[in-house]
Amino acid sequence: MAIKNHYRVCNLCEAMCGLEIAYEGEKIISVKGDEKDPFSKGSICPKGAHIQELHESPDRLKTPVKKNKEGGWDPISWEEAFDEVGQRINNIRKAHGENAVGLYFGNPTVHNMGILFYTNELKRILGTHNVFTPTSMDQLPHHVMAYYLFGHSLRIPIPDIDHTDFMILIGANPAASNGSIMSAAGVTQRLKAIKNRGGKVITLDPRKTETSRLASEHLFIRPGADIYFLIGFLKVLITHEKINPGRLQPFLKGQDTILNLVENADTTQIASLTGIPSSVLERLALEYADTPKAVLYGRMGMSTQEHGGLCHWLMQSINILSGHFDRPGTTLFPNPAVPLIKEKHFKKKHGRWHSRISQKPEFQGEFPVSVMAEELQTPGKGKIRALITHAGNPVLATPNGKELEKGLQELDFMVSIDIFINETSAHADIILPPASHLEVPHYDLIFNLFAVHNTAKFSKPLYPISKEQRYDWQIAKALLLHFEKASPKKLPWILKRLSPERLLNLGLQLGPYGRLSHPKRWFTGLTLGKLKRNPHGIALGPLQSQIPEVLLTKSGKIELDHEVFVKPFTQLLEALPEKRVEKVKENEFLLIGRRHLRSNNSWMHNSPSLMTGKNRCTVMLHPDDATRLNILKNDTVLVQSRTGQLQIAAEITPNIMPGVVSIPHGFGHHRKGTRLQVASKHAGVSLNDITDNLRMDPVTGNAAFSGQPVTLIKQTT
Repeated sequence: MAIKNHYRVCNLCEAMCGLEIAYEGEKIISVKGDEKDPFSKGSICPKGAHIQELHESPDRLKTPVKKNKEGGWDPISWEEAFDEVGQRINNIRKAHGENAVGLYFGNPTVHNMGILFYTNELKRILGTHNVFTPTSMDQLPHHVMAYYLFGHSLRIPIPDIDHTDFMILIGANPAASNGSIMSAAGVTQRLKAIKNRGGKVITLDPRKTETSRLASEHLFIRPGADIYFLIGFLKVLITHEKINPGRLQPFLKGQDTILNLVENADTTQIASLTGIPSSVLERLALEYADTPKAVLYGRMGMSTQEHGGLCHWLMQSINILSGHFDRPGTTLFPNPAVPLIKEKHFKKKHGRWHSRISQKPEFQGEFPVSVMAEELQTPGKGKIRALITHAGNPVLATPNGKELEKGLQELDFMVSIDIFINETSAHADIILPPASHLEVPHYDLIFNLFAVHNTAKFSKPLYPISKEQRYDWQIAKALLLHFEKASPKKLPWILKRLSPERLLNLGLQLGPYGRLSHPKRWFTGLTLGKLKRNPHGIALGPLQSQIPEVLLTKSGKIELDHEVFVKPFTQLLEALPEKRVEKVKENEFLLIGRRHLRSNNSWMHNSPSLMTGKNRCTVMLHPDDATRLNILKNDTVLVQSRTGQLQIAAEITPNIMPGVVSIPHGFGHHRKGTRLQVASKHAGVSLNDITDNLRMDPVTGNAAFSGQPVTLIKQTT
């Protein structure tokens, strides 16, 4: 049998790297980067290089299973599974109301074209307010900022990394994440290119990360102090008369509100709060201001803190007010081939309803994931009694995961759409396994919205599914047909009749490059057929200026002065003169997370090749702190917080700021009932056994993982 090549987009993270997979029948010979892919140009990371291990895993489920009385699993038919799920969910809805059913869509959901066409219908037809996703423990501040400033939560500006000359990254580690809310395949080379053309890359982070090692300069900053750095940064620009929005001036609303607040701010405490000297802050701000192609970019570390919403609002306000916005080399909006932003006017999508217990407002129809446990456990009308999860593992992902796990044990019924029996799906009554990454057609509907270069690429399935298998969209569709029996809302005919590929083709043709979007493109415009004839993908051009055309706010302008930001920002500024770094005991630290290139949340820990090498589940601490506490390398350390404690091996490194410790997320594969052979051998401990679900950004509801106080105690044998 001849060796053939298959080309596809890697859908394990946001980078959208093109893969070239050599295979012979059912055997994969090699996986390497596709050098002909115009977006990724041959880039690949260890995850993509071993994508076949998820497909080939002996732990992967291919047909439905049902939990028996002994706690084991029995295979059942798809028809039996769909009938039981439909009946059990509908009965709970009838007896306890629509909000008695909860939905949790995990991280891989947005990496899968098929299911994305059905997620909104699951929310709509079930009618529940109890919808949760990882958005509120990751990038929610980006979306809230975009919603209020530009009129839509997906209208997120992206750094023009390929053309900038001065890039400041705050709490961002794209060399490990491959780019996040900045889809940038080969991001390491893109960062190096900035320096090669005479530019600078500056990183601010409590840890000297993989990205920091590529940077021109790295600065330690105290966890949670990013907002104070940004206040000082803007104050420098105001003092030195560097405020110049340029051509954006007619399209701004509320500029004076921000400038007046910061101009009057007492910033004498900034250096002590951030750990960055005033002279360094001033130098960075002025160099940024005087470089025409410059950009501020903040990511995970800046999002997952108590001031995450204010940080993203103020950071983008600085980009806008200093003239580093909507111009090449600064921050721009992508123009994806399938524009998911359908609205033509501003629509209210924040605070339309509130969570039952702690009264947190919804955003885009979702509640903060930090309130999920209380909604599972607290008795009363509206208590979640049934849960549907898709490709998620909130037991390991959410803050105070042990409490959420207790809540899962109280459910009347749970169904998981998942290929593995993991720490969350182990609690399900029925598991419905979809096709694997290599068996599905794929187009990146979401991440082209965040791409640093406009591009389009369609991936055909490498392998067909068997008669016993189902695609995730087929699973969702079958469930919806059952759920609509108990609902006045019906599945739209277009979703009943058209496959995801046909829906994608329609979206491409109606999009900005499509054959139906302009008469002159009838013969040359983008179609699915054209993408299939170009398996390496098609480059659609660099990011371009799009303001004011893309603005969807009520005023038609960039609205900088929304009360949702201005009121808490005013309160923060009023308290600034009295703000001090609190003195702590010698064994008290601030906790931050970390990500590794060979991992993407918990589900990658069942890949044998990715789990080779040294133990990655360690607590990092600075040598000075280790010496003070008499902690040596690999010593077992007890880490405690309000919500719990864990024991973990010490890793001593100068790459972390004194007074700060770091533990990676996604581990903790020791829980009973899981069937993850590889992950269980590298179980580690779950960071989220000690993170606090009560620590949230009050502006957005995002989980505030970063900067949580913990204590360390050396364990003796």
